[in-house]
Amino acid sequence: MKDTLKHSGMRNKLADTLLAKGITDKTVLDAIRTVPRHLFLDSGFEDHAYQDKAFPIGAEQTISQPYTVAFQTALLELKPRDKVLEIGTGSGYQTAVLLHLKTKVYTIERQLELFKKTNIFFKKMGYRPKKVIFGDGYKGLPEEAPYDAIVVTAGAPKVPKALMAQLKIGGRLVIPIGVEEQIMTRYLRKSEKEFEKTTYGSFRFVPLLEDKN
Repeated sequence: MKDTLKHSGMRNKLADTLLAKGITDKTVLDAIRTVPRHLFLDSGFEDHAYQDKAFPIGAEQTISQPYTVAFQTALLELKPRDKVLEIGTGSGYQTAVLLHLKTKVYTIERQLELFKKTNIFFKKMGYRPKKVIFGDGYKGLPEEAPYDAIVVTAGAPKVPKALMAQLKIGGRLVIPIGVEEQIMTRYLRKSEKEFEKTTYGSFRFVPLLEDKN
């Protein structure tokens, strides 16, 4: 698949749709206008890539709805060179959006099939996360902590304490919490022991998988 002017026009329409839905962060909308989402999907979904919908990507996982990607990214309030931990690499689309914002991205994927596929894709496309890890997202990546921001792209029944511990003071954790339905939640670390919690309504995500081994 190639990235054409037609695709660019479809991305602009998608960004306008997201703006109408309340996404106002210009840097996030610019990322939506720039990152070629169709390349992160199987070719059979190419014609639908710029609809505001989630699609399957294999291993019983999905590429998130563009609105959800934009919403979570905006909640992170990122600045260039911020250190970001992404839990759930998936297709790599969210990773690419974070990289477009000139952040330093560390990303963890639990599904080996997706980890291998996405790692090859990043290299082919010239996307350069700091690290792409096959591992348990519940544990985070303590050896690279602390992080300015952590984003979880799957639904968790509760907040993993390890992720809270790996946030810088002033850092933001954005995570959908719940089982059947998730509440988008942001934790702002105010001090070593104090976190400010804000909720942003209900979403639907695939579950965050924990390593049972």
